[in-house]
Amino acid sequence: MIESGVFLLLTYLVASIPTGPILAALYADVDVTLHGSGNIGATNVHRVLGAKFGGATLAGDLAKGCIPVLLAPLVSDTPWFPGVVAITAFVGHCWSAYLEFRGGKGVATAAGALLALSPLVALFTAMVWMVTFLTIKRSSLAALAATAALPVLAGWLQPDQLWVCVVLALGVVQRHRDNISRLLSGYEPPTAS
Repeated sequence: MIESGVFLLLTYLVASIPTGPILAALYADVDVTLHGSGNIGATNVHRVLGAKFGGATLAGDLAKGCIPVLLAPLVSDTPWFPGVVAITAFVGHCWSAYLEFRGGKGVATAAGALLALSPLVALFTAMVWMVTFLTIKRSSLAALAATAALPVLAGWLQPDQLWVCVVLALGVVQRHRDNISRLLSGYEPPTAS
């Protein structure tokens, strides 16, 4: 029990590390929170600094979700523990201990956790994101479409992980409240290509 608690704390602290701002500050001397949308995630880093930095941020944020979930069974054999780890990683990224409990929108970190929990659900969800993004050219709308599909796909392909997928989906929607308002009013900008 103590080991599980320590692992969850470490998961939160590691997932709290703001990949995008660190890469931007170290290698481009830019504070991404002062440019573009001000968000710390891969979409804004890509918008501000280009594909190389955006891709590196995406990889780092995916890893923050994926690696702890893959390690979770080594800490506890409780069936629900990897799901709790996934949610903890998401919370760490979105409400970072190092950014005064502010953070990213959680899409990449949730996707990384989902990849470790259920690769098939992750694959189909990624396909929904990709089709939406290629059609509409808005990352936020693609994320919301994939989020809406996630519980349905989990219920169909891996019902034992449905509860985790519902929590992650609700979290992603909560983090995209401003995007939803802009989409409804027609002011959401397209993602940089």
